Amino acid sequence: MSDLIQLGLPESELERLGGLWTAREISQQPAMLRETQKLLMARHLEIDGFLDPLLAEPGLRIILTGAGTSAFAGECLAPLLSARLGRRVEAIATTDLVCAPHLYLEPETPTLLVSFGRSGNSPESVAAIELADRLIKHLHHLIITCNAEGALAAYGKAPRGLTVQLPEATHDRSFAMTSSFSCMTYAALAVFTGVAVMDERVESIARATQGVIADYTPVMQAAAGEDYQRVVYLGSHIFKGLARESGLKLLELTNGALVTMFDSPLGFRHGPKTIVNDRTLIFVFFSNDAYTRSYDMDLLEELRRDNDAGRVIAITAQDGVGLQARDEISVKGLATSDDAELLFPYIVAPQILAFFESLRLGLKPDQPNTSGTVNRVVQGVRIHELG
Repeated sequence: MSDLIQLGLPESELERLGGLWTAREISQQPAMLRETQKLLMARHLEIDGFLDPLLAEPGLRIILTGAGTSAFAGECLAPLLSARLGRRVEAIATTDLVCAPHLYLEPETPTLLVSFGRSGNSPESVAAIELADRLIKHLHHLIITCNAEGALAAYGKAPRGLTVQLPEATHDRSFAMTSSFSCMTYAALAVFTGVAVMDERVESIARATQGVIADYTPVMQAAAGEDYQRVVYLGSHIFKGLARESGLKLLELTNGALVTMFDSPLGFRHGPKTIVNDRTLIFVFFSNDAYTRSYDMDLLEELRRDNDAGRVIAITAQDGVGLQARDEISVKGLATSDDAELLFPYIVAPQILAFFESLRLGLKPDQPNTSGTVNRVVQGVRIHELG
């Protein structure tokens, strides 16, 4: 094995520690974003040919669905895509759809079901598609997956379906989804925003993501050594979904050893702020939108006045937050970008923190759950017959 460096550690050492794949998959995200865009550009006429007639239907409903991290990709995109497309775009997890399909699926409403899946083999993901096929009269499928051999991929067939197959390397081999999350999210953003449009933006996004990895890996490694017991992620609108994914990464990679929470900056005051003590680390994802950013700033200033948290870190693409340099993760080159483009550089710092917290606790990041009760692809789910 060549002794390359990933997240500041030699691969030989990472292999010994049981974190080689996690470190590689976090580090490869800039390259995988570029590779995903290349694959989309090669198929953009096919993608547009599938989506354009559907988006021409004024009553079309779009559901973004998946389980766990795959569901959170939808949560990161639904508000933005709904505004951008001028129609209903809803993030509904397969774990909600399957247990109560009649509450979520509308038989008479033309629907595009967008299914995200790293492996494409989660029982709920397959069941959600089968239930939707059964209950919705006019249904189309867009499958975004990292695994060409997964069960989901088979449902994206013409004329009612399309499968977007991501680069093989995004089919993460580690326990926690990292590059699979970012590339599935990017692919959905690109196909609905315009693949050709994103071709002009992907390099800036990838460079900004690489910059966070290069500049802030030591900062996150040091933060993991400060022995926090609670970590809170806060973000407005699409960043609330990112906050949820960030919290899950820490929970997964520490095998539940750290308490995590996510919320919006405004929502955090309504009770959840009671979690804060001197062993609490708080991250605030800052919006580029001036109006939204004013609320992010208000909450940050309140946390500083309270002086109860052990540490507060701002992740921002614009200057003017006012924290010490050690407490700002500054994303370069995207100060005037749409918030959607910030999703990709913003997520890597929480991923890196989770990786080093896992190592600090003596766990193996590639398989942190020592009991085997939680698995890379969920097991033990029984799908009941719908009467």
